Amino acid sequence: MNEEQLSKRLEKVASYITHNERIADIGSDHAYLPCFAIKNKTASYAVAGEVVDGPFQSAQKQVRSSGLTTQIDVRKGNGLEVINPEDAIDTIVIAGMGGTLIRTILEEGQAKLTNVTKLILQPNIAAFQLREWSKKNNWTIKSEAILREDNKIYEIIVLEPATEPVKWTEHEIFFGPHLLKEQNPIFKSKWRHEANTWRNIIQTISSNQPISEDNQTKIHELEHKIALVEDVLK
Repeated sequence: MNEEQLSKRLEKVASYITHNERIADIGSDHAYLPCFAIKNKTASYAVAGEVVDGPFQSAQKQVRSSGLTTQIDVRKGNGLEVINPEDAIDTIVIAGMGGTLIRTILEEGQAKLTNVTKLILQPNIAAFQLREWSKKNNWTIKSEAILREDNKIYEIIVLEPATEPVKWTEHEIFFGPHLLKEQNPIFKSKWRHEANTWRNIIQTISSNQPISEDNQTKIHELEHKIALVEDVLK
């Protein structure tokens, strides 16, 4: 993977950057995505943010070798603190982290979202956390995607500020409103696998008698998730 040829996952993320956008790529790693977006003219300016020193230096090196130092500013900092008002960022990308961490980044950086018109989020796990956040903070889910790469399944969520209150159902938060409607083969495969994993966990917990109160609560939670999957895939 490089700035010319992204991974399948990042290529899909990049496809949602569409028209001379000013982007901030949080957790940019080697800065491949902002370099790709600038070179393909879907972004006109980018901030590549990294909190870890190694990836930060790798991003700086990549931007220099790509000849894009006037269009991409590599900054070291935690989450959205790398964004300044004068950057006029309209699109924020956060990809390759857990959903809980992405949600924390958004919550801690809430003040930086005032003029942002698009969030492109790719959680590795716990995508429902971002849908819950979108409902609480009144962002609508404009688009979603699910894909498989190297035997891993990834979800991508694109959010835009909502013009009216967001009212996702439990099913929509858990599965994703757009993914739920489409239910492509990867979606079905993911949730069948998840349900089977939860059944195995229940079996393991249940084999250890007596069952503690905490484990009983865990079983009820997993049974509820399994019921949601069975309701959707029936």
